[in-house]
Formats: sequence, structure tokens, C-alpha cells
Amino acid sequence: MLDLLQVGLGPTCIYSPQKSLRDTSLAAQAACEYRALSIGEVGTPLRINPIRTTGDHNLTTHLSVMVDEVVDSLRVAPGGRRYVECTLGPGGHSAAVLGAGGPGTQLLGLDADPSALEAAQSTLASYSESTLLIQANFSHLEIACKTHGYLPVDGILFDLGMSSLQLEAGRGFSFQEDAPLDMRYDPSQKLTAADIVNHYPEADLARILYKYGEERHARRITRRILENRPLATSRELAEVVESALGGGRGRLHPATRTFLALRLVVNQELENLASALGQALNLLRPGGRLVVLSYHSLEDRVVKDFIRRESRQCLCPSRTPVCLCNHIPTLWPVSRKVMAPTPQEIKSNPRSRSAKLRVAERL
Repeated sequence: MLDLLQVGLGPTCIYSPQKSLRDTSLAAQAACEYRALSIGEVGTPLRINPIRTTGDHNLTTHLSVMVDEVVDSLRVAPGGRRYVECTLGPGGHSAAVLGAGGPGTQLLGLDADPSALEAAQSTLASYSESTLLIQANFSHLEIACKTHGYLPVDGILFDLGMSSLQLEAGRGFSFQEDAPLDMRYDPSQKLTAADIVNHYPEADLARILYKYGEERHARRITRRILENRPLATSRELAEVVESALGGGRGRLHPATRTFLALRLVVNQELENLASALGQALNLLRPGGRLVVLSYHSLEDRVVKDFIRRESRQCLCPSRTPVCLCNHIPTLWPVSRKVMAPTPQEIKSNPRSRSAKLRVAERL
């Protein structure tokens, strides 16, 4: 039996976003391709085979964010319910869900990063009979659930962004380490941050920094990058950005927005998120919960706009005198106000400070 179920990119099946995404420009760019690799018979659930994590996986360095709030928002309860975590990471949220749900609770976990799945196997070892782990980007959410019989789903969780393990994995996510400019969650993916930094035209690179990093000095930074090409490591890039901005330090490191923009583009995070949210609607049972933890404004905007749109009676322009869209609401916002970590949690886990939790219920 295999340790993990691997899902990669391939031509076997193409997912087309549902009508709920028709107004989303990001979703229009998103397509989902799926191929099961080395899994024996597709459709046969493969339970995790617990393994010992290596020294690279220091589970003490990652603290899952807003765990109690997530479990409450999912309305985890006994009775053989099914849950999906779309960004499994080290498995902290999933362990809490399985613990709260008790015997019979089933959980499917997706993550594009094989090292994250390896760490999660250790965390979830005591729940091995209730857990199915798949190496896949959450843009494959619907076909993964349907292939393995996880329907309908009682709750779907997205914990967006990076885990502490990825920041410390030596893949160039952090400007505080000197690591190759990689920034891929899935190491089998071709595009890296180095490809963008060293080969993209000036106009395209500046657009990426401005659009995805909301960096108002995008052109200045881009010019300095071009002057110093090729750049090989995260530290080299951080120093170039810092020199372009004069070396001043505020609350954020000068390279923060540049690194964010590159990470989002390398992994197509916003496009994949828009696609996956639409797929979640096709999987949740009536009364099922969609729970999303985001960590920066661009992610949160995609989630907020999606929930707002899917909870409206009409999507027609405001000047349209009579509704022509025939839109039927699919979600109910459980709380109009976004939830945030408590001051106590921020104090014990400073990386949680930017977290925003949004919850919606399937109608």
C-alpha cells in the first residue's frame, strides 16, 4: 500500500468552473487538470500509512491558527460526518476536527507540498483509519472528492498561505534565509521564482509586483532587479529590493511585498482559490460549512467577494430595472464581520496576527 495518494497535472480530465464563478475574472483564468499517479486503481481510497518524520519536519515550529474558532465554525459533531481540509500543512486543524468529531468522522486532506503531507502523517497517525491524504493542489478539489467518494461534504476548510515549515524549508519563501529562489509548493512544478525574476520582461515583472504584491514602488524595484540579474538566492533578491527602496525599515521588511507577489504567481494561488471556492459549492451538502482562513488582503478579497456574490438574490448591474440573471443564492454568510485571532493567540503566535476567518453556510 502506498504511503500517500499523489495527484499531479496531466491531460486526463479537465475541470470547467461552474456558473457560480462566471463573474470572477480570476476564475476565468483557472483550469483544473487531474491525473492520478502510481495509485493502483483510481477510486480506491488509500489510507495513510503512518511514517516517522525526518529531522526536517520540526512540528514544534508550526502552530495552527484559530483552531477552536475553526472547529466551531465547521460545526464539527459526531455522527460519521465528512470534512475536507484543502491545505493540510502539518495537520493541526485536521487533528482538531477528527478529535472533536470522534469515531466515524472522515477527513480528506489535500496539499500540493509532499513534505507537508509527510509531516501531517505523523500528526494524524492515531487517526489513520479515518483519514485520506492526497498530494494535490486544491484546484483539484472536486474531482478528488468525487473520485474517492467523499460526497456530500459537511465542511470544507481552506487555511491559505504558507506554514512555518515551508518558511523554513530552504525554498526561498523567506528573505531571512539564504536559499535558492524557488517558492514552489509542489517541487514537480516547472515555474520557479528564479524564472520570473531572471527572465520575465521588465513590464511583466513590474505588473506582477504591483498587482500581486500591491507594491507601489514596483517599477523602481524592477529596474534594480534588471540591473543585477541573474539573482540566485532569496537573500540576493531581498538585498536588491532593499537597495532599491533606500534601505529604510518600517513595520514590514522592504522585500515583503515582492516575495508575496512572486509566491502568488509561482503557485497561481489566487486563480486556484477562485476555482476551488466554486468547486466547494458542488460538494457541500445543504447546511454544510465553508471556512476560510486568509492572511493578506488579496486572498481575503477573493473570499469576501465570492461569499457576497453567492449570497445575493440578483447579480444584475444596479441600473437594470428588472432582474435578468435568475441567480439563486447558494451561500449564507454566517457572520458579516470577519473574525480575527484573540490578543492572547497573537501574543503566543505572532504569525497569526494577520489571519482573517470567514464562514458561510451552503443553502
